[in-house]
Amino acid sequence: MAATQKCFAKGSSPPGPVTKGHIRLYSMRFCPFAQRARLVLHAKGIKHETVNINLKDKPDWFLEKNPLGEVPTLETVNGQVIYESPITCEYLDEVYAEKKLLPSDPFEKAQQKILLEHFSKVTPYFYKIPMGKQKGEDVSSLEAELKGRLSKLNEVLVNKKTKFFGGDSVTMIDYMMWPWFERMEMMELTHCLDGNAEFKKWVQFMLQDPTVKATMFSTDTYKAFYKSYTDGKPDYDYGL
Repeated sequence: MAATQKCFAKGSSPPGPVTKGHIRLYSMRFCPFAQRARLVLHAKGIKHETVNINLKDKPDWFLEKNPLGEVPTLETVNGQVIYESPITCEYLDEVYAEKKLLPSDPFEKAQQKILLEHFSKVTPYFYKIPMGKQKGEDVSSLEAELKGRLSKLNEVLVNKKTKFFGGDSVTMIDYMMWPWFERMEMMELTHCLDGNAEFKKWVQFMLQDPTVKATMFSTDTYKAFYKSYTDGKPDYDYGL
């Protein structure tokens, strides 16, 4: 398969079979949900190939693999397809068990899943607030709600007395949460962490993680993509 980061759109030829010894990730470079899978693939050192998808003009062959048309989607050498970001990440952790990101203890694993459920209630604010601002709406109540939810997560770190949400090293839950905080400056939401000292420290610790460094984009790049997105003409190949 020819290596390209450029996205595949409707009318494109499908990529060939998955390379032996690899797994394929269908992704979009700026999607935070797809970044979850990219973080896990990198952290675990899994041999993989990436096929980026134009999410506004999806290829028919991609919709045949995943009728929802969402990224991340995984495809194995045997043609098995897995999607939904928490499911893809847990699948990768189970199949490539050399470096586990989820705890082996059932209670600790359950705690991470509970925390992820709580965090799933936070992510909508990262979309509602910037979109509201763009429309000239008063978003102060939404920002107050986001601050409240982030404060609850800050309490988790305070009570655990650890650098990260799963302990003193990066684990699955940290990677599942990280993509939205990488975009916080672009979304002009960093002030929502004010008063949450442990959470701010967590952000700094995450920025030092080699996997985070290897998979992130600059704020300027995010701003350029987001502008194209809000203008209705998303430039999925921005910077290539």
